[in-house]
Amino acid sequence: MAAPAKTMVIDADAHVVECAHTWDFMDPAETKFKPALVEVPGETKLQYWLIEGKLRGFRFPAFTQQQLEELSRQAGRTMTTPQEANEMADVELRLRHMDQIGVDVQVLHNTMFIEQATDNPVAEIALCRSWNRWLADIWSKGHDRLRWSCMMPLLTIPEAVEQMRFGKEHGACAALMRPIEGNRLLIDRYFYPIFEEAQRLDMAIAVHIANGNPWMTDFFKHDVFQAAAFHRFRVPTVAAVHDLLLSEIPRVFPSLRFGFIEASAQWLPWILNEARKRFRQLGRPWPDNIMRDYRIWVTCENSDDLPNVLQHAGEDCLVIGTDYGHTDPSSDIDAIKTFQARTDLTEAVKQKILTDNSRRLYAI
Repeated sequence: MAAPAKTMVIDADAHVVECAHTWDFMDPAETKFKPALVEVPGETKLQYWLIEGKLRGFRFPAFTQQQLEELSRQAGRTMTTPQEANEMADVELRLRHMDQIGVDVQVLHNTMFIEQATDNPVAEIALCRSWNRWLADIWSKGHDRLRWSCMMPLLTIPEAVEQMRFGKEHGACAALMRPIEGNRLLIDRYFYPIFEEAQRLDMAIAVHIANGNPWMTDFFKHDVFQAAAFHRFRVPTVAAVHDLLLSEIPRVFPSLRFGFIEASAQWLPWILNEARKRFRQLGRPWPDNIMRDYRIWVTCENSDDLPNVLQHAGEDCLVIGTDYGHTDPSSDIDAIKTFQARTDLTEAVKQKILTDNSRRLYAI
């Protein structure tokens, strides 16, 4: 009798950290838009991207190995990853590290574009095109273990559609959007051509925690950094799920899939209850399993009360990720092994969250 097939463990939320090489894929006429790194010295070096004379892009603090180990100790979870693997200077090193942490496939999301990188449509096209070519090159070296969500220049919808097509041909399994893009919400009809093409290409829309509205990101900046980040990035992502549930989009695009990435899942019972009340008030029938029927997935974390979340949201909508390459509250390089060791979930549910649900979301 043949041995049972090995389960494919999918890290639904991993990252690449942009570096100077990211922008080497620009066309010659676009090199004037190349971001330049600006470093603020201190005990922990802070780095930013300078784009068209403005500090726009974001890089995580350049922690030393000792600082990462201390940060991991304080947080109670592992956040140490090699820089060469984070920036994909050594793809084989990344793959070996994935083996060590028990991951077969990672879905890679950006780091820099958590906020709007530019309001210049021509510059945005150059940045997104170079980033996508960089990821295509990484995918070509990754033995199909490094899938990714492509960046779209959403100020120029026709070019965004072209970038989705390029991504589909070169290993992308999702198209990346922010819950707020400029002065438009995720559900704005402006984005319907994107949704239509994603549906045609069988690509998911990956809504990673972010905020593309400069006024809002500036408004919520204050001295308590972690609290500010919660307002700027996580809250808009949670609100976007509620918007999507109440919108016409799941019906207008009947096979389109959405993944909401890095916002945890603890809030799902609250959002579903709020949406259910509004369905009743509108006279709309509430589906037996709205997350499954509306094709919405959410990344969970080991800190979530998953038995409670599953009771309200069902078993078909949760995926899990490590947030590989980052050092924020969602980062946990050992998330997969920790999840596999949980005793409050059945093996069947674990199989869904580790493999089956991600395969359906990303069409892997």
